[in-house]
Amino acid sequence: VVLLVSKAAGPTTMAASSPQQDMVSGIYPSQRSLAEITELIHTAFLVHRGIVNLRELQNLDASVKDMQFGNKMAVLSGDFLLASACTGLAQLQNLMVMELMSTAICDLVQGIYYENASLGENNKVTDDTDLSDWEERTFLSHGSLLAKSCQCAMELAKHDVDIKTMAFQYGKHMSMSHKISMDLQPFFRENMSEKVTFNMNSAPVIFHQEFIGREAWLNQIKQVNLQRKAADYTKLYEVIKAGKGVNSAVDLGRYHGNKALEALKCLPPSEAKSALENIVYAVTKF
Repeated sequence: VVLLVSKAAGPTTMAASSPQQDMVSGIYPSQRSLAEITELIHTAFLVHRGIVNLRELQNLDASVKDMQFGNKMAVLSGDFLLASACTGLAQLQNLMVMELMSTAICDLVQGIYYENASLGENNKVTDDTDLSDWEERTFLSHGSLLAKSCQCAMELAKHDVDIKTMAFQYGKHMSMSHKISMDLQPFFRENMSEKVTFNMNSAPVIFHQEFIGREAWLNQIKQVNLQRKAADYTKLYEVIKAGKGVNSAVDLGRYHGNKALEALKCLPPSEAKSALENIVYAVTKF
């Protein structure tokens, strides 16, 4: 996405005057490096998210020691990727880019912290989150990195403020729409014979809780006995799907998709712009 935004925005006179900025396939080398750095940061956090909660395993389980070793390797591997990304950022020699990408990493950490905050002993099932809080947390954990990476790509090409804002808005709204699409997938699955699982803090669930109220939502959870280890989500799944939460989440996903498309209007027609538009169409096809 960062490369497509870079190519769609095109060259600038100021960047072209730099001897180190020779475009290849319509993309500056620094923009290509930035895209690689973004992928490194994203992969590092995926590795860190793969750490297993050992408290959920039995002490006598033979795989506990393997899990402990795996967790250590995940921490070290993720840290190595982050260190490599930081080295790459320094090599770009652009203070604005370094500052923006540093805040993106900070946003990721904060967003993941919020996601895991509801996993404490007193509240393992769901968090008391309203829609505005959910959107803020989702942007931190899923939208900030891409939005600021797109903005940094425009900074490296020395585009004006309007183009930088466009890139940020596209990255933000496309990421939000993609996250909502992922949250909705369990509710549009075709194979109903498989076991039902979904995120209890996903967009459809948050909307469902908003419509019926927190107390009624907690009562529904108690009725299906989700506090057990082997939770049966089938009954709760049916209740949520029968309510207004799923349709409202679809509308929100399309809203963010339309905002992403609106941000692209200032760009000239090109194959890269069409590809960016097709990405939005794909993630908003519910």
